[in-house]
Amino acid sequence: MKYKFTYQITAFDLWKLSMYGIYGSIIGVCNIIFTVAMILLTAKFWVDVNNFIKILFIMAISLFTVIQPATVYMRSKKQVAAIPHGMEIGFDDNGVYVKTKNQNSELKWNTIKGILKKPSTIIIYTITKHGYILTNKVLGKQKEDFYSYVVSKLQRGRYN
Repeated sequence: MKYKFTYQITAFDLWKLSMYGIYGSIIGVCNIIFTVAMILLTAKFWVDVNNFIKILFIMAISLFTVIQPATVYMRSKKQVAAIPHGMEIGFDDNGVYVKTKNQNSELKWNTIKGILKKPSTIIIYTITKHGYILTNKVLGKQKEDFYSYVVSKLQRGRYN
């Protein structure tokens, strides 16, 4: 095999990836605008409102700064719990190989939909929005070479 890794993903890794997705889109911009507007409204009206409205202000400010990230993290923990332990993933000229205790699978390069490189991860997409996440911790010093190798195996125009 050209590259072989023990698949290690943590809830924090998935959380970071989800937060990149949220705040790298128009949804994230709306979240930021809403939060800033609520902070400004709270600062302007804090002394003039009753305790119930103050609680609503605090909840509104907390919605995208505390509640959403906590919910995304809890979802990430559930997703990581569903991943088999001891999974290995390998890459060679024929394709991608995934090995668990109970099952082996092989994906040819023409079935891989793309690759995405983030600051702390590389994602190999098997279908749209689903794939294998390889963190910098797993890839180590091979990250750039591995990325170049996978890109060379994918057809032109199929990677990000």
